Amino acid sequence: MKFFIDTANLNDIAEAEALGVLDGVTTNPSLMAKEGITGAENILNHYKKICDLVEGDVSAEVIATDYDGMIKQGEELAALHPQIVVKLPMIADGVKACKYFSDKGIKTNVTLIFSAGQALLAAKAGATYVSPFLGRLDDISTDGLNLISEMRLIYDNYGFTSKILAASVRNTMHVINCAKLGSDVMTGPLSSITGLLNHPLTDSGLAKFLEDYKKGN
Repeated sequence: MKFFIDTANLNDIAEAEALGVLDGVTTNPSLMAKEGITGAENILNHYKKICDLVEGDVSAEVIATDYDGMIKQGEELAALHPQIVVKLPMIADGVKACKYFSDKGIKTNVTLIFSAGQALLAAKAGATYVSPFLGRLDDISTDGLNLISEMRLIYDNYGFTSKILAASVRNTMHVINCAKLGSDVMTGPLSSITGLLNHPLTDSGLAKFLEDYKKGN
């Protein structure tokens, strides 16, 4: 399973990259605003900075909600850097735009997926990545992991090449369970990745090793 980090924070991206396990980045206008990145030109420049930090795919989201606007913005984003993946919303015009970009060989990420039907449409349109939002489903007392399972079954049944990108990942157990269910990619905050390092027995075991070493020296 590939690890993407969901942020616009360059320090967090650099830390995940330094760990040696980062495969890509996803971000969105809300995450950009959180870092104080506003204005079209500043946002475009920030995407370039992110691409300079990582080797993998970087999802860059269109703001438009109409087909023509998505095509215009998506082409502008794709021209920024070869690593850019055009991120599109799961609406009718988003599916149409996904098909357009897929036919042109431009990578896409269809986002805001909350049902197996939406995931099926995105795959049919040729999406490179399809992003089900686990955390947001959990927030309304719906099992987000069940959606991952349904998507894996459907995609495997028909040989769809779209990658399941588990988004809105909130914690380490989300990561582990997504891996068990066969999600191709996960994206979440830095804490969801570094949290996998932690176990009290590792800490106590290391402390014991160091204590014994000191006794012998």
